[in-house]
Amino acid sequence: MKNLVIAIDGYSSCGKSTTAKAVAAALHYAYLDTGAMYRGVTLFLLENNIAFDDMPRIEQVLHDEIHLSFKRNRRTGRNELCLNEVIREDDIRQMRVSNSVSEVSVIAQVRHAMVAQQQRLGRKRGVVMDGRDIGTTVFPDAEVKIFMTADVEVRARRRQDELTAAGQDVPLPDIIENLRKRDHIDSTRAESPLRRAADAVLLDTTHITITEQVDFVLDKVSSALFAAYAHKING
Repeated sequence: MKNLVIAIDGYSSCGKSTTAKAVAAALHYAYLDTGAMYRGVTLFLLENNIAFDDMPRIEQVLHDEIHLSFKRNRRTGRNELCLNEVIREDDIRQMRVSNSVSEVSVIAQVRHAMVAQQQRLGRKRGVVMDGRDIGTTVFPDAEVKIFMTADVEVRARRRQDELTAAGQDVPLPDIIENLRKRDHIDSTRAESPLRRAADAVLLDTTHITITEQVDFVLDKVSSALFAAYAHKING
């Protein structure tokens, strides 16, 4: 069976990561949370008091001091982000990181470094990646491209539930403001803006369950695999 690249792009808190993880598990594919990588860079800059406009310093730390990887948590089965060999999954989900990650993501040097890592990790294919520019920049030749969206208030409630479960009490209006700010920055940045690829299938998750989202993506994967098989048979 041909190994595919499955690109799942879209706005924050649409269910991208949860869906991508489930699809990867169903297909026995690798899963790569590209958003976590940008969060890892953001966390490092915040913790080391590096200004987001200090380009020489940012270039230096990207080259010499920031090492990102993923480690599978045996207890939960999740791939968790490691920053310099230390698992920082909970730390990168804090609101202070959420409030800054879009500002860091617009930095060209950061995007170039992350895209290069993502392309290297996905080179062997058989991978599900979720993010904001997977189908447009990282893997424009991905066989399956999904673009996810949802109503901002629904997304905010989902995000609030995640934060509450992690012990963070954040008012809903603050989360809505954060999401709208990130949407604007991500969609208008000069470097790899968030946009739907011309050949991406739109998936609105406002009124559907995670199971329905996963089934939707798996159906598109089945169609892509059938098309690849038919092409091979027909020469």
